[in-house]
Amino acid sequence: MKKRILKYKADIDELLKNPPEDVSWDNEIKKHLIQLDFFKHERHMHLIVMVLFAIMSFFAVLSCVDNPMFEKALIFGSLMVLTIPYLLHYYLLENSVQYMYTQYDEMLRRAELQNKNKD
Repeated sequence: MKKRILKYKADIDELLKNPPEDVSWDNEIKKHLIQLDFFKHERHMHLIVMVLFAIMSFFAVLSCVDNPMFEKALIFGSLMVLTIPYLLHYYLLENSVQYMYTQYDEMLRRAELQNKNKD
């Protein structure tokens, strides 16, 4: 997913930087909104999983404090090993979606100019 997000952002940046003469910004906006929905869905799913891992990690810490045992510490360590990559991936998703909103705003601006020039 990381490669797909980064490639898509770069493709849209390139489209905004060097748009073809015959580009239909209305069509590009529709395609962009579909991709944005996919990424937002992914972001929501990762948020749910990340929060669940964080809650399990919290309870593992409480359990270790209450009754320290190697097994409980091992469970906490395993949860942290999984939580940290989820945090990093969620960070990428969140920032990418926010960036795509600015790309969308620029596409809207260009579509308005294009529609004014048609009239």
